[in-house]
Formats: sequence, structure tokens, C-alpha cells
Amino acid sequence: MPPHPDPWRAIDRQPRPERYVRMMESRGRTPTQARLRRRFLRFCRIAPGWRVVEVGSGSGVVARDLAALVGPRGHVTGVDRSRVVLAAARRRAREERLDRRLEFRLGDAAALPFRTGRFDCALAVTVLLHVARPQAMLRELARVTRPGGVVGLQDQDFGTQVLDHPDRELTRRIFEGVTARLYREPFSGRTLVRRLVELGLERVRLLADVYQVRRLDPFTHNLLERRATAAVELGLVGARRAAGWLADIERADAAGHFVFTLNYYGAAGLKPRA
Repeated sequence: MPPHPDPWRAIDRQPRPERYVRMMESRGRTPTQARLRRRFLRFCRIAPGWRVVEVGSGSGVVARDLAALVGPRGHVTGVDRSRVVLAAARRRAREERLDRRLEFRLGDAAALPFRTGRFDCALAVTVLLHVARPQAMLRELARVTRPGGVVGLQDQDFGTQVLDHPDRELTRRIFEGVTARLYREPFSGRTLVRRLVELGLERVRLLADVYQVRRLDPFTHNLLERRATAAVELGLVGARRAAGWLADIERADAAGHFVFTLNYYGAAGLKPRA
């Protein structure tokens, strides 16, 4: 069976898996991304002393923020399928002296290696988009959460990408064509509330936010460059048109009128006590 076109599903099988660690950390440092992430974690109302599990924890960007929220009496467990990103996450935790309240484990989100009700909160941040069995992952998040605990999801919605570009039709072809082929559910963000309600959670809440940038920072430039590359590889556009599309983006940035936005959605609910 050929590999799935979404490289985030199997980072360790990519030619240079370490570059995905760099992308995660670059995204984590981007101010607008940090604001989105931290606002979502506050929305989940995580308390000091809590035990939190994060699936798809990657290089540990979210987990390090969680460590600050749960404090020295709390504990955060990150779970990921990639040995490369887990090694990076453990290294960063040691460097920031957070390894006593942070641990990272190899595991599958659809079959978590924890007893039922172990955690006060279970999270998946920008993960649902990439998983092969989203419902199995969601059932596991609920299972390992204690009664009355929080299950929280955050995901982008690629049906909301907006780029001010002179060639709107080409932009639509690249954005819609690439995301439709890479992801099982490119509109995942808008489905989060429904998924938690169908899971049987109570008091499900919604948080809508916007990733918006006026300058072509390294993370956004990399994102758009990867879209152009994928469009060529998937046969959606020719290499020359893709290069021209990127050049127009870079010219807009140099002229001071670059605009790119993408909606993010968060949802959180409580596991029933009975």
C-alpha cells in the first residue's frame, strides 16, 4: 500500500523527519499561533495540580505550556507515534527543567496505554485533521478522562483559508485541491462541537479564533511554500505557475499588503459523572 499523502501521519518515514520538529517549533514561536494555543488552553479551564494527557504531542510545544498551567503539583503526559519528535520533546523538557512534571510516551491515539479515568483532562490540539481513525481517538480521550473531567479539541478549518492574491482562481485551486487530497476531513474545525456532543459529553462549549498575519513570517512562508510544492506533486498546477504564485505572495509582503487568515476552532466538554 502506498504511503498516505499527509506526511504528518508518519513523520518517521519521511526523508528528513527532523525538519518536522523544526516546523513544530517554528509554529510554536509564531506570536499569533502562541496566542491561539494559549487562549484555547485557558478556555479548557485547566487547574493547578491537574493530570493532563495530550495526544499527538509532537515536539512538546503545547505540553510545555500545559506544564506551566498545572504547576509543580500537576503532571502532563504527551503521547505521539513518532520516535523522532518524542526524542526532541524530551530533550526540550530537560533543557527547560520541566522533565519532573512532563513525560512523553510512544503510543497510538486510538489505543492509549492508560487506565480508564486516569486524567483530569485529555486534549488533542491540531491533531484530528491528521488521524486515520478520529472516532477511535475521541473515544479513547473520553475513556481516560475521569468523570467530571474535561475533553478538549482544537483544530484549524481549511475551508476558511483567505489569502489576498491577484490570481484568485489559482489560489482556490491550490488551497482546495491540496487540502482535499491531503486530509480526510479538511473542514475538521467546524465539526468539533458535533463530535463532542455525539461522544456524550456535557456542557460542550465553542471557541472560534483567527490566525491572521500581515507579514510573511517563517512559519506562514513555509506553509504556503508547502502548499505550492504539494500542488505541483499532486498534478494540480505546473511548476512555473506554482513558482509565480509564490512570487506574487512575496511581492505582496515586500509591498506591505500581505494578508493571510485561517480560522481555528476549539471545543471542550465535560465527561458525565454518572
